[in-house]
Amino acid sequence: MPAAQTRHAQVLSGRVAVITGGSRGIGLGIAKAYRQAGAHVVIASRKPDGLAAAREELLRIDGDGEVHEVTANVGAPEDAERCAQETVSRLGRLDVLVNNAATNPYMGDLLDLDLPRAEKTVRVNQYGMVAWTRSAWRAWMAEHGGAVVNIASVGGLVVDPHIGWYNATKAAMLHMTRQLAYELGPVARVNAIAPGLIKTELARAVWEPREPILTAKLPLRRLGTVEDVAQAALFLASEASSWMTGQTLVLDGGATVLPIGVEA
Repeated sequence: MPAAQTRHAQVLSGRVAVITGGSRGIGLGIAKAYRQAGAHVVIASRKPDGLAAAREELLRIDGDGEVHEVTANVGAPEDAERCAQETVSRLGRLDVLVNNAATNPYMGDLLDLDLPRAEKTVRVNQYGMVAWTRSAWRAWMAEHGGAVVNIASVGGLVVDPHIGWYNATKAAMLHMTRQLAYELGPVARVNAIAPGLIKTELARAVWEPREPILTAKLPLRRLGTVEDVAQAALFLASEASSWMTGQTLVLDGGATVLPIGVEA
C-alpha cells in the first residue's frame, strides 16, 4: 500500500505502540508503517546510537504521532518493565506491543550447541516475549485492552540446517502466541507473523548472492520485503483484525506450499 494511502487511513490514530528491535530492519519498517497510520511510536533496542538514528528517520516521515526511544535489552525483564512504565508515563497508554527483537548466536548442529548460547537464545527469543508481554499487560492492557504482535519465523514450521535451535525458539513463539491469546482474551488479542527470508541489511549476506536461486522455486518468484511484514503487522494491530487472535500469518512467498522434491 502506498504511504499516502496508509497515512490517509490513520487506522492507528492516537494509539501507542512499543516495538522491540525497532532501530533497524523489520522493527524499523513496522515503526514507519505505524507512524504513517497515526500511532505514537516507542522503539526499543540495545544501542543508543542506532536508536537515535532511527528516531531521526521516523521523524522525517509524515505522521502526527510522537516518536520516543528506549535503550533496553529484550532479554532483561527489568528493561521490559521500565519501558512499559516509561511509555505509559510519557504517552498515557500502551495499546500495541510488537515483540520483534531476536538473537541467533549459534549456527550448527544441535548436538554441538553449548549451554551459554542455548540459554541466551531462549532468554531473548522465548522468555523475552513473555516478559515484554507481561509488562505491557500489567502496565496498561489488562484494564484497557490492546494487541500483541509477535514476529516469529517460518523456521518455526520447518526444518532448516544449522539454525535448528533458533527455529525451536520461534516454534515456541508460535505456541505461546496461542497460549497467550487464550490467557489474555477477551481483553487483549495476540497474533504472530512467520516471515520467510526477508531482504534486510542484516540478512544481505544470505540472500544477495543467491537471490535468483532462492526465488526460482517460489510461487511468487520474489523474496519478502520489510514492507511486506510491516503491512501484516499493521493489519494485526488494527481493528481490521478485531476478531482474530492466536493466529499466525505466514509470509513466505509460498515456500511452505511447495511439493516435496520440486525442481527449479
